[in-house]
Amino acid sequence: MRTSPKGIALIKEFEGLRLESYQCSAGKWTIGYGSTRGVKPAMTITPTEAEERLAFDLRHAEAAVERFAPATIRQHQFDALVSFAFNLGTEALRHSTLLAKLSRGDARGAAEEFDRWVYAGGKVLPGLARRRAAERVMFEGK
Repeated sequence: MRTSPKGIALIKEFEGLRLESYQCSAGKWTIGYGSTRGVKPAMTITPTEAEERLAFDLRHAEAAVERFAPATIRQHQFDALVSFAFNLGTEALRHSTLLAKLSRGDARGAAEEFDRWVYAGGKVLPGLARRRAAERVMFEGK
């Protein structure tokens, strides 16, 4: 399965496009649409390079969702999980209660878990809260 245009739009909306490297709230050097691979201070890229990085990073997140999530998930659930893994990392998804509930067939309980992933440094970040809410709506197919 591949991320749909709606899923990609959600990721782009919350990641934003930055053509110069910056440190994200977790302190990681980041560029483009949230790419951290090989990013260094004072690095710049073109919009085309940002799209290429996004495609590469999406393949990594998609592979993790395909590996860890039940094969029966629907496109909207896949898209939400890819956004989640893209933002938090594939290991966060792998070890999450969200995935455990989904694997047990509890899609409703899994959807509720999105609301728990809004913290950075022990504080609720409004941007994370908005993103998780949007991912939950997408996951629920609304």
